[in-house]
Amino acid sequence: MRPTGSLHLGHYHGVLKNWITLQHDYPCLFFVADWHALTTQYDDPQGIEKATWDMVIDWLAAGVDPHKATLFIQSQVPEHAELHLLLSMMTPLGWLERVPTYKDQQQKLDSKDLSTYGFLGYPLLMSSDILIYRADKVPVGEDQVPHVEFTRELARRFNHMYGREPGFEEKAIEAVKKLGSKNARSYTQLRTRFQQDGDATAVERAQALLSEAQSLSLADRERLSGYLEGTGKMILVEPGALLTEDSKMPGLDGQKMSKSYNNTITLREDEASVTQKIKRMPTDPARVRRTDAGDPDKCPVWPLHQVYSDAPCREWVQKGCRSAGIGCLECKQPVIDGILREQAPMRERAQTYLDDPTLVRNIIADGNQKARTLAQETMRDVRSAMGLNYS
Repeated sequence: MRPTGSLHLGHYHGVLKNWITLQHDYPCLFFVADWHALTTQYDDPQGIEKATWDMVIDWLAAGVDPHKATLFIQSQVPEHAELHLLLSMMTPLGWLERVPTYKDQQQKLDSKDLSTYGFLGYPLLMSSDILIYRADKVPVGEDQVPHVEFTRELARRFNHMYGREPGFEEKAIEAVKKLGSKNARSYTQLRTRFQQDGDATAVERAQALLSEAQSLSLADRERLSGYLEGTGKMILVEPGALLTEDSKMPGLDGQKMSKSYNNTITLREDEASVTQKIKRMPTDPARVRRTDAGDPDKCPVWPLHQVYSDAPCREWVQKGCRSAGIGCLECKQPVIDGILREQAPMRERAQTYLDDPTLVRNIIADGNQKARTLAQETMRDVRSAMGLNYS
């Protein structure tokens, strides 16, 4: 996530709730993409550091658990930049120019000069962020799927160009024997079915067989993955998109909650401010007087009820608004209560880190080290494959 400072409830409902679920099911890495921030803020980087720490506190406040997930800062793992550089040597320029968001972002940020390599190359840096950890799943919304596909193409191209180690086939055949006679026979049959008949399910079954094989080293497993598909050693893993729903969190004006619309409530905003913001929200314009009947479907407060109110409360709103049985301030109170109830544990968790900022620094320092250890393992293989292993 790019460091944008304090996060709002749209970030919580759109991203962080999903992260909190994922951390229980997968070994997750969550990082502050501060280099990515520089692709558009290169002329004014002074606020990035403070925004980074504020954002990490919001992650922790929301329930991201550093004991279950690895939290780190991108620029503190320089291997990201090294892989980005090495991949740039073999990435066709046209691949970067056709990324859908490239021209879209230029149009949206037309006040900035984005005719820089950093901006053109940010999809490649994004791919490096994924490939450096050999990640097989990337949680993204529908609009980010092209970035994951771009990353898959890069991994495929890299493995095709550099994955043929000397004696690869002989080493792969020896690795097959390590599977044991029954699994070796199954693997060989599945490989034949894929390479001769193009049976994609055979690849899935063979990969599952390899993932369960306890007798294989990581290098042998990568060799057999490449041998299966007729390529070389699988040095970089092709990631898959783990689709997540877009945030449905409405803002204070009924539009999607976004800083650019100035319609947000931050995760840790104080109770008085939240209360005042909701009370000042516009309502159905037909309700000029308290006695005028309204239509909740035309009121910006109603979408917030769909997030924070239960079914009986929503029914009360529908009947009361349409009959003028309740006033707008009465209608808003359950929303205020719901937001404050959601924020209360976040404020409590955040206070621990605000009282002792060294806790946050220690969490990130530990995460930086864990992430760097993983990144260094990948880079050893990448350097060796590209002929840069001088040890």
